[in-house]
Amino acid sequence: MKKKSFIYSDLSKKQLKNLKEFYIQKKVESMSHKELEKYVKEIISHQINDTIDKEEEMEAWKEMSDFFGDNFEIVIKEMQAKFSDEKNVLEKEIDDQKQRIELLERNNLDQEKKDMWDD
Repeated sequence: MKKKSFIYSDLSKKQLKNLKEFYIQKKVESMSHKELEKYVKEIISHQINDTIDKEEEMEAWKEMSDFFGDNFEIVIKEMQAKFSDEKNVLEKEIDDQKQRIELLERNNLDQEKKDMWDD
């Protein structure tokens, strides 16, 4: 007799949720300390280093701030001192982005003015 293959839609939402939780628990239990350490490092690295936009950057900043607590300011000052020869590239990127946005807004205003006179 052929064994039935299950797919996720064979389960209710509650059943699927519980199956996932059971899997997570068993997966973690089966991992060695070294495997857990490596996995957690990959996840945290991805969360902090692979930020895409300003909102994600702010979330990473808050997470670091919460972790370092009262020492966060000291850590920041140490980083600034250690890498003082680096220009503030992020500030330059933001300035460039502001300039591009202003230019686009001006172009849109110019376009709107042209459209008004076309009538």
